[in-house]
Amino acid sequence: MQEDAPEKIKDAAPTGTQTLLRGLGVVQAVASGARDLKEIARLIGTTRSTTHRLASCLVDERYLRVVPQVGYLLGPKLIELGFQAREELPLVSLAGPYLDELSALTGDTVHLGIREGDEVLYLLKNPGRNGPEMRSRVGHRMPLARTGIGKALMLDDSPQDWQRLYDISLPAGGKSQFWPQHPQQSWEQLEQRMTDYVAGGYAFDLEDNEPSIRCVAAPIRDASKGIVAAISIASTVPYMPLEKMAELIPLIKGVTARLSAELGLKV
Repeated sequence: MQEDAPEKIKDAAPTGTQTLLRGLGVVQAVASGARDLKEIARLIGTTRSTTHRLASCLVDERYLRVVPQVGYLLGPKLIELGFQAREELPLVSLAGPYLDELSALTGDTVHLGIREGDEVLYLLKNPGRNGPEMRSRVGHRMPLARTGIGKALMLDDSPQDWQRLYDISLPAGGKSQFWPQHPQQSWEQLEQRMTDYVAGGYAFDLEDNEPSIRCVAAPIRDASKGIVAAISIASTVPYMPLEKMAELIPLIKGVTARLSAELGLKV
């Protein structure tokens, strides 16, 4: 059993507050692995009769459930509230300080994006001090397979999905209308790179979307362990040599791991 169980409720608390705290203590004890009244009572410092009364009330209200041969488990009401809390999390507000941190450390442009269908939607952009202004903007959309941040959002997809996203990302006629001389990444290149990115937990844009622009990206996950967003650090080639890209991998992964923890991810 885990030892991060709730501390015993202080007797000095007002009666109403004490009852509330004891009820929350029961929930926390069950969450930490307590399965019977004896163990719950020990963890929260109440008598067996008081613990039984609190637990029964929580079962009635669906915050706990009782499974035969197992004991007390967290109930469906907590699942409902958990999903509601996740939906209400202000991702942009939470992510803002992390983007500011990366901007200050690197001097490069930093983006926050989410997946919308087969595209990445940019939610935040911190312009960098290095090089010219990026074409990207908040509210702008790009094909997932053409950007580093989009590839980070694809890390949990299957190779079949990668190929579909690659195919629909190709410009009409196979050439970019803005840079017709710029070579397009092949499917074989993308497949090999994505395999490497999945293993490493990051993604690159190696001038795949437009000439001279490179970026390093990493996914953000929530309590479900699913990818809900991604962050990228981007700049022009003179400010983003391959050696620097490699150095940025642990930095951006560390930042996205901390943000993921705020969204409920447990490693």
